[in-house]
Amino acid sequence: MFSFTEAQLLGWLTPILWPTMRMLALLASLPVFSQRVVPMRVKLGLAVFIALSAQAALPAMPTIELDSPAAMALVVQQVLVGTALGFSVRIVFAAVELAGEVTGLQMGFNFAGFFDPATASMGTASGRFFGTIVAFVFVIVNGHLAVLAVLVKSFEAFPVGGEPLAFLWQLQPQTWGAEIFALGLWIALPLVGMLLFVNLVLGVIARVAPQINIFAVGFPVTMTVGLIGILLTLPMMQQPFTSALERMISRFQ
Repeated sequence: MFSFTEAQLLGWLTPILWPTMRMLALLASLPVFSQRVVPMRVKLGLAVFIALSAQAALPAMPTIELDSPAAMALVVQQVLVGTALGFSVRIVFAAVELAGEVTGLQMGFNFAGFFDPATASMGTASGRFFGTIVAFVFVIVNGHLAVLAVLVKSFEAFPVGGEPLAFLWQLQPQTWGAEIFALGLWIALPLVGMLLFVNLVLGVIARVAPQINIFAVGFPVTMTVGLIGILLTLPMMQQPFTSALERMISRFQ
């Protein structure tokens, strides 16, 4: 009769359990994969599959009894590390969406707000357009594979065990908010400058020719110039996005 002890069972489960929990926390917070359209069964199966596939590259995991307080501390650690990695990628997505929001504000698109059921939040046409484009860019440049590689390396930078919250002192996630405004304004700056110049020209025209209804003429002009500017700047969005993504996820290596 086949039999095994509790120590043997822990030796089999431990190398898979902790990577699976960290991977599951990453998928729950990672853009594209964290949307409601992705079922929880798919996320769980993908997390287990990746944990099994990465066993050769992972360091040795500590064997701890699952009913002990130390095991609960390790669960909290894996969830926080995976969530922090997914949140760092979401920071880059939020910065690009902020660029779309700022551009839409200058174009007059922010009057057309709508509820997005995929993200359960309010959004504008320009912001959602930039968010969709950056999601495609994320998949095209193999950003999801880069994040998975960084997750595997994170077990060396932040090994399982020790103080559960010690990694927060090294990552300093409270400073990541500045990345949203820095990257978002960097991407939106050419469009904002171009639309500001158009508004200045319209203001001069309104002073020179007061009989012209500048409100009726200005909106189509700014919208047309803004759409042309978006068309011209979209091919250049990949470089700032990839550089910001690499800079954010490199903190976990």
